[in-house]
Amino acid sequence: MSDPHTIYNDRLANHRAEAASLRAKERAVSIGRIVSFFAAVLVAVLHFSGWIAIPIVAFVALIVAHDRLIHRRRHAEAAARFCERGIERVNGTWQGRGFDGSNFATEHHPFAADLDVFGKGSVYELLCIATTAAGRSTLARWLLHPGDVNAAEVRERQMAVNELRDRIDLREETFVITAEVAAEVEEARLDDWSRERSLLGRGERIASIVITALAVIAFAIGIPSLISRLVNATNPGAMPLYSPYASLPLIVMIVVVSLFARQMAERVAKVVSAVERREPALALLAGLLSVMERQTFSAPRLIALRSKLERNGVPASRQIERLRKLVALLDARRNQFFAPFALLFLWTTNVAFAIERWRLESGAEIVQWISTIAEIEALLSLSSFAFEHPLFAMPEVVDGDALFDGDAVGHPLIPDDRRVANDVRIGGELRLLIVSGSNMSGKSTLLRAIGVNTILALAGAPVCAARLRVTPMSVGASISLNDSLSEGASRFYAEILRIRDVLRIPPPLLFLLDEVLGGTNSHDRRIGAAAIIRGLVSRGAIGLATTHDLALAQIADDLAPRAANVHFEDHIENGSVMFDYRMRPGVVTKSNALELMRAVGIEV
Repeated sequence: MSDPHTIYNDRLANHRAEAASLRAKERAVSIGRIVSFFAAVLVAVLHFSGWIAIPIVAFVALIVAHDRLIHRRRHAEAAARFCERGIERVNGTWQGRGFDGSNFATEHHPFAADLDVFGKGSVYELLCIATTAAGRSTLARWLLHPGDVNAAEVRERQMAVNELRDRIDLREETFVITAEVAAEVEEARLDDWSRERSLLGRGERIASIVITALAVIAFAIGIPSLISRLVNATNPGAMPLYSPYASLPLIVMIVVVSLFARQMAERVAKVVSAVERREPALALLAGLLSVMERQTFSAPRLIALRSKLERNGVPASRQIERLRKLVALLDARRNQFFAPFALLFLWTTNVAFAIERWRLESGAEIVQWISTIAEIEALLSLSSFAFEHPLFAMPEVVDGDALFDGDAVGHPLIPDDRRVANDVRIGGELRLLIVSGSNMSGKSTLLRAIGVNTILALAGAPVCAARLRVTPMSVGASISLNDSLSEGASRFYAEILRIRDVLRIPPPLLFLLDEVLGGTNSHDRRIGAAAIIRGLVSRGAIGLATTHDLALAQIADDLAPRAANVHFEDHIENGSVMFDYRMRPGVVTKSNALELMRAVGIEV
């Protein structure tokens, strides 16, 4: 089994050494540039001659070399950052240093806030190494909607994650390139550009081709006549070689071209400016696509994604390169010698039509290319999580009735040296576990561990367990609810609204209810909680409900064998309340509330 900490450290040392070496070379080249510059000045002042070419050529060559060194050094520094972040995740010092996905959080999601999916120190921050907005959004969607997949789709993701687990070079290169691409692609809004309505009509394109062809013919006919007239003007005795009327078509076509170009000028300018603004982003996207195109995969999902990056055997990067060549042709219109011919032959207009034709044919695929890269980034995030947690198990995901059957299930956000795992099985005949226990004994953590491992499993990631068998299902939780000042709602009202939403989720469903209806009196709590839990079980859902009210434990007895009681214990040691966080069968027989109050100095 590979040691991720050692591997990251070795790679980090190599990247830092490379960056240091390149910085030293940059300094040497900078000194060389200064020397060559002053050498050129010295030759020019003391004895100007052809020898000045040597320092000038050296100066230009050193400028090119310096730019390349800067690019390589930045690449090495970005690769070092990739390894540093990996080490932070392995060491458990990653909280607040990555992308926490807070922008994906919604207040009324059925479990995201309860299971710490987003935010500082969240599941998402631990998982995400994606740098593009699309990649981050894809990973967030997989975590937020576990019930939207089937077992076959999850197994395809798992195969892809297993194949990518040890491909650190690919993750590193993708991280480095996407870090450069992300801002450019987002700012360019390539997806919006690809969907824009065409400003140039097909009829106008045909007219442009016809007018250009006629202009070429008129030019071929008229230019010799104009030259002949110029010769005759300088030499009146010379015999005319061409008819004086031969230049008339050229004059007519100049007028026609001018009128047509004037009519098209505004729309052509919009097409040209739009593509020129996006050309740098397209170049960066092509570089990222070429990295993916060079890869060979065996997992079916990766093969399918790789195939989306080409059309009729033409790679996406090559298609973008064809557009970039068209953009390069636009530069010819700025050449002072070619400019008159560019105007006569509608150069800019015809290139604009070619660009629009590319956009209509291949532009729609830009959205698919970005979406494909996004899914690959999400899979790379899950594979990084798998690589950095070699002891985590890849779960068995099966179709069928709701099921969560795991051995040594723990919470992945708790460090290894403090994590306590428990065996949990819900499904089949057993639909409900009523969890009782004293304060801080581990009840809420158990609910979160089960919920987090479920969404990880259905996203395609390994889970914090020795073994897990699970089915695709939705998740609904009521764990971390608070008063809402903005909505004028108490905690109890927020809780019953959340439970209402959970009750509306169609099965298969995993429900996780912490201290059910804890904000009301014991009489109403017993009646209401019993009705809620019975309703969920009768609809085929599975889940857990924690309680301090031991009277609620009777619900399990009433629903047996579809329900069972489990509990967490504590004991007093040297005047302190101690917990082992081990789940045991049956109902808890004691409470630690008074001991906890005494421990903090309250006399009871």
